[in-house]
Amino acid sequence: MKKLTNYLSLVKFSHTIFALPFALTGFFLGVREISDIKGGNSLGWSLTGNYFSTHYDLFFYVLLCMVFARSSAMAFNRYLDREFDAKNPRTAVREIPRGVISPAAALRFTVLNAILFIVAAGLINTTCLYLSPVALLVILGYSYTKRFTPLCHLVLGVGLALAPVGAFIAVTEFANVGIILLSLAVACWVSGFDIIYALQDEQFDKTQGLKSIPTMLGPVRSLFVSKILHIITTACIIVSGILFNMNLLYFTGAALFSLMLIWQHLLVKPHDLSKVNMAFMTTNGLASIFFSIAALLDLFIFN
Repeated sequence: MKKLTNYLSLVKFSHTIFALPFALTGFFLGVREISDIKGGNSLGWSLTGNYFSTHYDLFFYVLLCMVFARSSAMAFNRYLDREFDAKNPRTAVREIPRGVISPAAALRFTVLNAILFIVAAGLINTTCLYLSPVALLVILGYSYTKRFTPLCHLVLGVGLALAPVGAFIAVTEFANVGIILLSLAVACWVSGFDIIYALQDEQFDKTQGLKSIPTMLGPVRSLFVSKILHIITTACIIVSGILFNMNLLYFTGAALFSLMLIWQHLLVKPHDLSKVNMAFMTTNGLASIFFSIAALLDLFIFN
């Protein structure tokens, strides 16, 4: 049990709360899309007599893909950054620097989860199977980007943005403008809050030659960039809802999501980072949950 706990901590399993709700939203948007195409009813409270009722296995495979892809990406990031983590007082308590998990074990864990991700993607459909190496390239490649570009936050954002569009494609085998915009919203949202989180390591990253928006622009301008990204996030969520013909509940969720982003920016000041962790985990976790619950209720009640 202790070993399992260590690996869950290694991959920060609790942070699944950021992308998983959006993956669920993308999945059920896909269910409605394909049901409409086939001329059947969409969702409904009973979940019977529709596409989803005969595809519980597909839902399960999508969840597996989420878990395996994220676990692989996080474990690889910890493996690759182990020397930097050991030098940084904030990260020296992580599993590899403490010797709780060896670098070799972390790498094996990475490979295992990457293989399981490809297998799970293949069980969904051939489109997902063919796209799975591309997804792995993005989410694993992110760990290298901080070594040569300050745009590493955007790569992380794209990695998490694969969740809603991937879940949608798992059902439909195609993407449309609505789901692309929702995924773009996730990309900008994640990039924005990762910039805020990276403010904590601005000075350390400079000493190690690591790249980030904070090391390039400093706290004031970095927070401005984060705000712009979160404005784009809100705009994309709203336009995506319009394109999907969503109703009041969805847009109520979008409003709550936006309020959480505003709260996040009120908590963090350029010269006061004491509330970064609250801004990172609490506000973003609540934002994701509020929006996705509202979007799913909208889909189940009005479709």
